[in-house]
Amino acid sequence: MIDFDGLLLDLDGCVYTGRTAVPGAADALRALAAADVPVVFLTNNASRSAADVAAHISSFGVDAHPDQVLTSAIVAAREVADSVPAGAPVLVVGSAALAEQIEDAGLRVVGSADDDPIAVVQGHSPDTGWRQLAEASRAVRSGAQWWATNLDRTFPTELGELPGNGAFVRVVAETTGASPRVAGKPSRSMMDSGVRALGSTRPLMVGDRLETDIAGARSAGITAALVLTGVHSEADALAAPLDQRPDFLLDDLTALLPGGAPRRLS
Repeated sequence: MIDFDGLLLDLDGCVYTGRTAVPGAADALRALAAADVPVVFLTNNASRSAADVAAHISSFGVDAHPDQVLTSAIVAAREVADSVPAGAPVLVVGSAALAEQIEDAGLRVVGSADDDPIAVVQGHSPDTGWRQLAEASRAVRSGAQWWATNLDRTFPTELGELPGNGAFVRVVAETTGASPRVAGKPSRSMMDSGVRALGSTRPLMVGDRLETDIAGARSAGITAALVLTGVHSEADALAAPLDQRPDFLLDDLTALLPGGAPRRLS
C-alpha cells in the first residue's frame, strides 16, 4: 500500500481517454470516495470548464463536482491576473472556457494583436488555426507577456495520440523566438494549487505522463505514481531522469485500493 491521505489525479489517460472510461478507474474512484479519501483532478486540458469536466467524470458513475477540478486554464487565469493590471486586454488563443476564465479573473478578452493586448494566453482548442497563431505571434513579437496553459505535445483520444497544446505553442515559439510562461503541470503553481484544494498532508500525485504529472510532483516534493493506462510505459519510467522518475507504478487505479498491487520503482 501507498501511504497517502489525498489524491491528486490527472484525467486524460488516467480516468478517461476521450469519451471512453479507462478500465478500473470508475471503480477505484467510487471506492476512494466511500473511504472518504479526498480527490482533486488536475488537468492540463484547458479546453473545458471545471463544470464540464466534472460532468464528464460523473458520466462514468462517479460523483464528481466542479470544485474538485483544477484545470490549467484556471491556474493560468490566476497567474495572468496577478501579473497585469485589472481590466487589461488579453489575447486568448484557445477555447471559450479559457476565455471565460480570463474574464472571470477581471481581465478583458480580445481577439487581435491590433487591440494592443498586454498578455497572450494560449491553450488547446480543436478550432485553433493559422489566423489565431498569427495574431498570437504578432502580439508576442510586440512585447506582450506570453502564457501557455501547458506544453503537452499530445493528448490521448480514442483515435490515438493527437496534437496537444504544446505542438501549437511551438509554432508561436519558432515564429517569434520567445518562450512562454507555463501555468499547468509541471509548474509549481499548478501543484501547489492542487495541494491547497486537497487539504492533504500526505498527497499522492497519479498521472500517466512523466514530463508533466511526475515531474510536477517531484518538483513539489509530492509522492508520485505513474499509472500505465496512458502515454508512458514501465520502460519509459525506468529510463526517465531522476526529476521525472515516479516512486510507484500502477497497472491501473485499482492498485491504490486495499489489496491492490502498486510497485515501488527501485
